Amino acid sequence: MPKGQPAVAKEIKDQILKRIKDDGIPVSQVATEHGLRPKLIYGWIAKGVTASPSILEISKLKRENQALKELIGELTLEASLVKKKGDDR
Repeated sequence: MPKGQPAVAKEIKDQILKRIKDDGIPVSQVATEHGLRPKLIYGWIAKGVTASPSILEISKLKRENQALKELIGELTLEASLVKKKGDDR
């Protein structure tokens, strides 16, 4: 840890990361509230990202991806139909 940077207890670190992930609070805001540098918190986040996703996370992402593909297909079809109607005039 850089000189002058206080050590952060694991419980506080976990709380900070949870607020960012679950509550969507910006890193800069949490860093300011705790007197930390945003770069330090981004380092914590990067270390947590190196873990492999679980089977449940992969499955959830596949379902979301499929739903988005279907939505894109529907929107593309609608846009095509609207364009055809415009060309027929």
